[in-house]
Amino acid sequence: MNQTQPIPNWAIETLVPEEVYTDRQEFLDYLYQAALKARTRRTGSTVLLGQRRMGKTEIFKRVVNRLFFEQDYQDPKAVVPVYYSFPDTFKDDWNFATKYVENFMRWYAAFRLHDTELLSYETYAREQVIKIIHEKVNLTKGFKSTLNFFESLRNRDVTTPEQIALCHPRRVAAMDGDTIVVFLDEFQNTRLPQYNFDVVGYMQDAVESLTCPHFVTGSAMSILAKEILGRGSLFGRFDSDPIEPLTGYWGTELVRNAASYYQANVSEEMAPIIAERCGGNPFYITAIIKQAVKLNQAIADEKTLNKILAVDLSSGFIWSELNDQINRWIERINEYGITKWILYLSAIGKDHKDDEIDLREIQQALLEREGKEVSIEKIRDVLIKLSRGDLLEYMELGGWFRKVQDPILLEFLKVWGRIEIERQNRGQVREALRLKYGRLKRQISDLTGYLAEVYMVQILFNAQRQKLPGHYFHQDVEVEIPDFSYIHQRERLAPGIESEIDIHGGAGVEQWVAESKWHHDRKVGIGEIQKLIDKGELVRKNIGADFARAWFFSYAGFTEEAEIFMQEYGVLWSTREDLDGLLDYVKLRRLPNL
Repeated sequence: MNQTQPIPNWAIETLVPEEVYTDRQEFLDYLYQAALKARTRRTGSTVLLGQRRMGKTEIFKRVVNRLFFEQDYQDPKAVVPVYYSFPDTFKDDWNFATKYVENFMRWYAAFRLHDTELLSYETYAREQVIKIIHEKVNLTKGFKSTLNFFESLRNRDVTTPEQIALCHPRRVAAMDGDTIVVFLDEFQNTRLPQYNFDVVGYMQDAVESLTCPHFVTGSAMSILAKEILGRGSLFGRFDSDPIEPLTGYWGTELVRNAASYYQANVSEEMAPIIAERCGGNPFYITAIIKQAVKLNQAIADEKTLNKILAVDLSSGFIWSELNDQINRWIERINEYGITKWILYLSAIGKDHKDDEIDLREIQQALLEREGKEVSIEKIRDVLIKLSRGDLLEYMELGGWFRKVQDPILLEFLKVWGRIEIERQNRGQVREALRLKYGRLKRQISDLTGYLAEVYMVQILFNAQRQKLPGHYFHQDVEVEIPDFSYIHQRERLAPGIESEIDIHGGAGVEQWVAESKWHHDRKVGIGEIQKLIDKGELVRKNIGADFARAWFFSYAGFTEEAEIFMQEYGVLWSTREDLDGLLDYVKLRRLPNL
């Protein structure tokens, strides 16, 4: 008996399961509302900037799916979503233009007919799609021109086909008075020097449209921000919406969600540590969880986490992804001689102030290891090209380079170089990395205290420019939370553990310092409160602020003398119950029971 196949509830398939997907609601809502607002001609083209594997593509796909399914497709004022990802290979202008216009034709028809199967090249060949369009779609003047133009492309009867193809969605929207929003992924591939392909200049006319704004993103932030959008014909044509790594709180939530979905065993105390070691990068976090499952290892301490990181960096999910990225970028540069060596040497170089890369050290190392004399100018040229792929950073105004600020990527480059460049045995490299990690000192001694810090930071983030009920801080009046420029964890004011602040938030003339203690059997006394006050005063003097506000959390509470002392000196203080109340108030998860 034949069964009807279910129709997918997506126009473009997302990769992250709903049970795992964490945070990013701000970006989903912003782009969705911006797309809808295009109907009022108040939305310009927008770029979503961020490091690799921060979830930019996933955001685009989810916004496109919302536009496809949450609108009335029969409403003539509905916004037509179109999604296209620029490939990293190129055949010829005709091939590109034909594929671009066919993609637009399929998306337009699929939305107007509410039929996602029209997007499938396997389900409907182009001739079938055209036949369905003629039979079922209301052929407006603009969309009729799409069919005519597509036929001209197939007959190669067009001058500069790539230019006209890129501008075609705009012309359709303008002719019909419709609203079309084009989502373009991997936008850095509008320029592929290794294939002599560059359509960036043609995009200016396409994106300068209020009836057809373009939302773009890509995986190479430097080339996208500095070379394609930061200068030339597209400079000033896009609003920028930067996406940052997950905060400690949301990174912790992702660890929990991923562990639950993939059935990994991760202790509550280690969840924020995993997020921190991965730099808040969703891909790294998920890769660690999946590797823990593969190795059948429960992550209950930093020793186990270090072991899993060593395996994944040398042969696991992270290795596969980053190795592919590096090889693709070096292929794009199209210089194979010394490029890999220079990238490797830039990662393993000596530690200098601000992680600056010493070009003369690289020059000397090339001479010693490869017997090659390479000029400083040549090394600089290669480093600039590598920086465009976000493999290191080029401080253009100062004319110097520094190591990539992604700790996982930096460690990977060292491992990759030993295996790919120095041709060391992969197993021996992995074992050396495990040995190195195994000897690392425990980075965070008070795991539970660090967990509370993560929650405290997110409360401050969520409550910016708001007033919180004073009783959660044992104050008689509401506590006003400023608009922070930054909120840092584990900030060191000077050498020595005594100078470390658990939390420091900067808000101009007003500075915040906070401390977290998660002791089950010991209340906090005056001495620890005084240390926090002293640290706040040091911060105030160093920055030149007017005052520093102190906030102390203690799981077990405070001594009676400490409470009197805090009231006298205006210190905010919270217990476990208070912090849970604050988390409820700002709509976050309560502290876990440990």
